[in-house]
Amino acid sequence: MPQRPAHYPFSAIVGCDTEQLDDLGLALVLTSVSPDIGGVLVRGQKGTAKSTAVRALASLLPPVEVYRGDRFSVDPADPSQHSPDGPFGPGTAVESRPVNLVDLPVGATEDRVLGSLHLEQALTHGKVAYEPGLLARAHRGLLYVDEVNLLHDHLVDLLLDAAATGRVTVERDGFSVEHAAKFLLIGTMNPEEGELRPQLLDRFGLTVEVTAPTDPSARAEVVRRRMAYDADPGGFASGYHEAEEALADRIAKARGAVERVHLSQAALLKIAEVCAAFEVDGLRADIVTSRAAVAHAAWAGREAVTRADIRRAALLTLPHRRRRNPFDAPGLDEELLDRVLGDEDPPPDPPEPPQPPESPDDPSEPSEPEDADPSQGSDRPEQPPEDAGPDAPGPENSDGPDQSAEAEATEQPPNTDTEQDVGEGPGDAGPPPPSSDRATSTVGSTAPYRARKLTVRGAGQGADGKRSRAVGRRGRRIGAAPPGSGSGSSLHLVETVRAAAAAPREGERMRIRPQDLRVAVREGQESNLILFCVDASGSMAARKRMSEVKTAILSLLLDAYRRRDKVGLITFRARQAELALPPTNSVDVAAARLEDMPAGGRTPLDEGLLEADRVLRREQRRAPRLRPLLVVVTDGRATGARGAVERSLAAADHIAGQEISSVVVDSESGPMRLGLALGLAARLGAEHLPVGEVNAEALNTAVRERAA
Repeated sequence: MPQRPAHYPFSAIVGCDTEQLDDLGLALVLTSVSPDIGGVLVRGQKGTAKSTAVRALASLLPPVEVYRGDRFSVDPADPSQHSPDGPFGPGTAVESRPVNLVDLPVGATEDRVLGSLHLEQALTHGKVAYEPGLLARAHRGLLYVDEVNLLHDHLVDLLLDAAATGRVTVERDGFSVEHAAKFLLIGTMNPEEGELRPQLLDRFGLTVEVTAPTDPSARAEVVRRRMAYDADPGGFASGYHEAEEALADRIAKARGAVERVHLSQAALLKIAEVCAAFEVDGLRADIVTSRAAVAHAAWAGREAVTRADIRRAALLTLPHRRRRNPFDAPGLDEELLDRVLGDEDPPPDPPEPPQPPESPDDPSEPSEPEDADPSQGSDRPEQPPEDAGPDAPGPENSDGPDQSAEAEATEQPPNTDTEQDVGEGPGDAGPPPPSSDRATSTVGSTAPYRARKLTVRGAGQGADGKRSRAVGRRGRRIGAAPPGSGSGSSLHLVETVRAAAAAPREGERMRIRPQDLRVAVREGQESNLILFCVDASGSMAARKRMSEVKTAILSLLLDAYRRRDKVGLITFRARQAELALPPTNSVDVAAARLEDMPAGGRTPLDEGLLEADRVLRREQRRAPRLRPLLVVVTDGRATGARGAVERSLAAADHIAGQEISSVVVDSESGPMRLGLALGLAARLGAEHLPVGEVNAEALNTAVRERAA
């Protein structure tokens, strides 16, 4: 039986087997040609060959030279790099090895990533020795993070620090170590499982969106190749041996040609105009786009950067940087990009005019020729001009978020309702005409604001987050407890010795027994499940009211995104409740469902509360440590069949008996209010929060005014 190769061939992936690579293949190749680009983030649904392509890339990269026995893979040709395993003298043997492909699991511990005390050396020989971590192994290689959006925040912090400095410093357990950690960071993620932290997202040089092909012939070819590989891995790989060798050779040649590619001042100015037109933050986009354009020119065999190089680079470097808020869909307006780039290649730099020789009698610098064009500048791409020029597109051409959602909402047809809306003030739409339960309308939200922080009562033991109190492995140390008591896992040495000293002992020598062990108890913050139960009935359909409610929920969703929460959305209207979005980490999807939420019909409040109870009980079985927070958005009115009010109160009592933390966001407005939502909050044992007080800034202003 032939031996199974370690990976599927890169050139066998559909889209990576032709001269014109697809976005995924091109992004991986460009960052291999120029590692300074900063890595690749691959976004796409499951089953789109993300991991397959990344693992196949490692075999195409040129081998690296290392000192024999050096666990930190320093470059022998770079005297500035020093290995903790050194020093290595001129006579030390140097060997060539393939680049490392290091997997960083989302559940890895901090010690495993940074390195830790070598326990065997410490216990058997009494020596303090350092065991390198994953970042040390990844130096001059690839660091691959599958499902990078699910990576814990403390590991994200480590990656950010290493990516920014190129070094890792470890100060712990009696030793101090510093070593180089320059690696090619590649992450894959499914956007449906949640977004990436903005700080880490910006560290990826390139990003690509991967989808399954829709052409039946392309899908059939993918299946055919995969089945052929599974049937005979060795024979299948040998069929692509020549293609793999040719691709590896081309990558190596492009690497050598990168430094010879000329980036003219005009091309650099055009890159700056593109980045300014898309309103990206900071200057990292300009730098990365320039490097990617140079790498693309080297890959194509050109000696100077052209318009085509800039265009392909911008499509890979800007989509994830132009997002103005977490709910903006990634992507780039290609029409705007083409308008900014124009139809012609940037002109090359003019030749430098000859300079007269310096006279020994006149030590002053020669003056610039009168016919020199100052707009062309000199051949110094590292000094970009301060002004993009008068032709740079203004804000009116930008592809930023639409700020006229409220104005568009006013163009919607008048909403209808099935019940008299008592208590509406002059600012609302007024009593709507009667209609059937099927009458609905959709109203958009306005720009979100900083929402008030809502928390779950007590302290939990959930995943790391930024919302509610939690006792776990991270945070400030508040005490010690025996192992297995729900506390952390780090040994508390002082408390262990104290417990051993307090125990009865034979003789004068103190012995530490298993029952004397103590671990640190730490208090930090956890993420939670935020379940929104939203009233979408006719009494909520007044245009101003629904816009205000949607804006409040959108602001709470934005807060949930920042605090790493899981969210779900239930809507109730007409005669039933609907689970519009099962609990997920993708807050973007929740925002999209909220914007499309129709309103109209009766108010089955009891159905909404019962559906919330069913969802919460199901999620409790799936993740017992994930504590929920129920957010009910309603004016408190319950209409429908006979006994709707009684059933709603009974459902509220049932939820209150489960001791579930909840908040009632009261959407009632106008000068005459019935206060039904306040009564519902009392039955739920929930916090009552008027919709206007969801805005943290508005609440702070009201408090300051009352204090004054």
